[in-house]
Amino acid sequence: MIAEAARSEIRHLLKLETSPVLLRRPLGTIGRLAALIVVSGPLLWAQSLDSIAVADIDGRSTTLAPFKSRVLLVVNVASECGLTGQYAGLQALFEKYRVRGLSVLGFPCNQFGAQEPASNAEIKQFCAANYRVTFPMFAKIDVKGPGRHPLYGVLAGKGAVFPGDVRWNFEKFLVGRDGKVLRRFAADVEPDAEELVAAIEAALAAKP
Repeated sequence: MIAEAARSEIRHLLKLETSPVLLRRPLGTIGRLAALIVVSGPLLWAQSLDSIAVADIDGRSTTLAPFKSRVLLVVNVASECGLTGQYAGLQALFEKYRVRGLSVLGFPCNQFGAQEPASNAEIKQFCAANYRVTFPMFAKIDVKGPGRHPLYGVLAGKGAVFPGDVRWNFEKFLVGRDGKVLRRFAADVEPDAEELVAAIEAALAAKP
């Protein structure tokens, strides 16, 4: 409700900004518009995150709406990487914190050393057989470049909190219950690293 009201007000102010009348007015409208964007920005971002279209590992179309109000750890994963063993740690995090509100989301990607060449079905079987993965897995995507999935446009694009291309498999983005990106962790930060665990626990404890 708050986000929708803010969006409506911003649309109204943008119309004013483009009117010739405003050119003869003080900059009060501009200041008001800027304030609204600052205040409502996280809410608008959260709603856009919820509405992003994704496909699960079985190819079913869905969105991230089922994970609304949960803490998310979004990870680009690969089956033939030196860091593939992190699947075990990610599963352990999911099992430990899922009841408190953590969801680990795995997005396979073949852009780094072609280390995820398998089909979605093969990836699903690999994860289940080798790491007993039960956290949500999604269809293979691009996380950088011209074909970058919209999710990673939000997470790592120019307007992101932590902008910049994903550099390798198993980078991690921690998203709070309110949809705000809280932290970004490099690929070599293990799932049981103190800094990552502490950030997850703080996010779980925070009020949405």
